[in-house]
Amino acid sequence: MSLTDKLIERVRRYSQAFGFPLHEPSIEPFVAKAEDVPEVERCSTAMHRSFYENTDFAVHKWRNYLGVYDRHLSRYRGSHARILEIGVFRGGSLAMWRRYFGEKALIFGIDIDPSCSRFDGKDGQVRIGSQADSCFLRNVVEEMGGVDVVIDDGSHVAGHQRASFETIFPLVDDHGIYICEDTHTAYWRGHFEGGYRRRSNFVETTKRLVDDLYVDFHGKKQSVANAHRSILSISFYNSMVVIEKSPQPPMMAILVNG
Repeated sequence: MSLTDKLIERVRRYSQAFGFPLHEPSIEPFVAKAEDVPEVERCSTAMHRSFYENTDFAVHKWRNYLGVYDRHLSRYRGSHARILEIGVFRGGSLAMWRRYFGEKALIFGIDIDPSCSRFDGKDGQVRIGSQADSCFLRNVVEEMGGVDVVIDDGSHVAGHQRASFETIFPLVDDHGIYICEDTHTAYWRGHFEGGYRRRSNFVETTKRLVDDLYVDFHGKKQSVANAHRSILSISFYNSMVVIEKSPQPPMMAILVNG
């Protein structure tokens, strides 16, 4: 099965699971094989090596993701970090994360597809449930003893992305990271619930977080309570948003030798 077929299969699976009409994205122009990528790039970071060294289960990521991951997640390598990935698919990403983070990391994956339970215990723990089920999500995070890194690679449906974020983000460690992948679906109508500048899509949701950071200067209601004191940065990349948490002191303009 080609990578294109695998991607469309994934869309179809989520579409059927949630009862949405299928709208297949036009991804054919973007698809390439691993051997089409120069070897120097495939070995450029630990994240690249963890991805391209996959030999067991299928894993697919957009090319630019690997550098972004290494930039934001390298500090967790070799630690007891608690990692939660939304979307197990064919199990390859759990294996990739295990290679990248190391044996000390606690890795959990969730998926709505019951067949993903076959990956439980291989490179991480797998729990079956919906990313839109707040009770299920809280139970998983409680079982993990908290969470440091969240990677949303689930249904890519705007409503599900928002539901996961609203439930899990407050539970992420004060110095943790929340990543949402494949946010290009925010621009696709149909069952992804997207559309250019449609307020309900996840890109627009995170754009409002930017306003939250500036609340000291505009005084409007925040979309995420106390965001200006709990969020260090919001990074937008092509098809990905990375939100880093870190307690922030009150804004203060400091004059030295004035």
